[in-house]
Amino acid sequence: MSERSSTGAERVRSAVSRNKVRIAFAVLIVLSIAVLVSGATAGGLSTATEEDVPTAPESDGHTVITESGRAGTITAYNPDGSVLYYENERTKYFDVDPVEGEPLTVEYATTDTIHSEGPTCGSPPCAVNAIERTNLETGETEVLYERYDATETGAEWHDVDRLDENRFVVADMIDDQVFIVNTETELIEWMWDAQADYPVEEGGPFPGDWAHINDVEYVDDPGSEVNGTIMVSMRNQDQVVFVDPEEGLQEEWTLGAQNDHSVLYQQHNPDYIPTDQGGPAVVVADSENGNVEEYQREGDEWTQTWEWSDQQMQWPRDADRLPNGNTLVTDSHGNRVMELTPDGEVVWEVGSTMPYEAERLESGDESEGGQSAQQLGYESRTPEEGGGESTESAESGFDPLGAIVGFFHEIGLIIESFIPFRIHNAILFISPVWMGTAHFAAAGIGILTALVWIGAELVWQLRDIGIRAQLPVYRDR
Repeated sequence: MSERSSTGAERVRSAVSRNKVRIAFAVLIVLSIAVLVSGATAGGLSTATEEDVPTAPESDGHTVITESGRAGTITAYNPDGSVLYYENERTKYFDVDPVEGEPLTVEYATTDTIHSEGPTCGSPPCAVNAIERTNLETGETEVLYERYDATETGAEWHDVDRLDENRFVVADMIDDQVFIVNTETELIEWMWDAQADYPVEEGGPFPGDWAHINDVEYVDDPGSEVNGTIMVSMRNQDQVVFVDPEEGLQEEWTLGAQNDHSVLYQQHNPDYIPTDQGGPAVVVADSENGNVEEYQREGDEWTQTWEWSDQQMQWPRDADRLPNGNTLVTDSHGNRVMELTPDGEVVWEVGSTMPYEAERLESGDESEGGQSAQQLGYESRTPEEGGGESTESAESGFDPLGAIVGFFHEIGLIIESFIPFRIHNAILFISPVWMGTAHFAAAGIGILTALVWIGAELVWQLRDIGIRAQLPVYRDR
């Protein structure tokens, strides 16, 4: 065979090999696009308008859900699962509580972003934080107290707790303070500054988002050492602390420690369960650890008595113990609110786009009527223990696209196992609500395949014109 024919055959084989690789690249990219398109056009979960809000299963009371991420909303469900009330006037809604003696009236903390320069905002974006009251039947809303803040970064009130007719305790994130305000006189009657007890070198970045105080609760537990204190969640210090209005921080009662993520990791919405209901105990959404948990006070120590999560659990931010013994859980990045039984079964669930908090109105404020996990005999369940099955079931029959999505989902689970939980949460926070594990895997594989394909084409073109990469070190024979 001549040298020319040999070279020609080699080029044909090279072209065939390259085309096979191109087909493989194209197939991977097409499959990735198909998975992404199926997710984006599936008509999935949305709460952007009242018409989009999903109906809920039947429950034993009215359920109110707030959202503070992709949409700022309040949705109230009737016991039959229909929507009683919907609002999206503000940018973000956080803590919501029932009003005693007014069955379908709620009070809540809300933040509105100001995007334009004006008398209340010199350098946008700014924020206005408010305490509002709404009658869910009539829709009538009253602003009880509000304050303008010159920045939006870390400038939210995530929680307020009513003390009496005119006074609220407020979790002030922007100034890293807890204060009591009289809404009639608008005077601050008491204040605790976190800097009085904690160094600014620890926690989050100072002054942008240092303590991230995201929850406050007045402790009513006669006979307890912390009766009359205010329980405070300092997210960026990984601690739940108790502050006496007269004596200050009760350090020996602190739950958690800075960077001790075996206990708490940037928690949200701890609820205190008093002694006569099986406490002292604290049920808490351990957000960055991806669990809801409970800690029992035993002597001078806190002991974990319960934890729960499932495969879908991602950044929970609220857990309320209900009088019926179940626990109402808000799973922000799992895009759902659900009710768990003491043995860990999901018996009620509704979708929500990054919910912040949920309240069952007839059960009282937060975990007011609930007993401790220890007293109820709660069983800890995690994915490794085979617990926490969702109420949803897979449809029968073979679905080719579903099989492809399932394939990418399995790859995504493998990828997620190598990504720190906190990084994963950050990605979810900025991504569209319809994107799940399969869609992230499809996007990653599609982009990586495209980059490798471009690189391969460049290498092939360089080889065709006689330019080849040569190792800088070679053996002399």
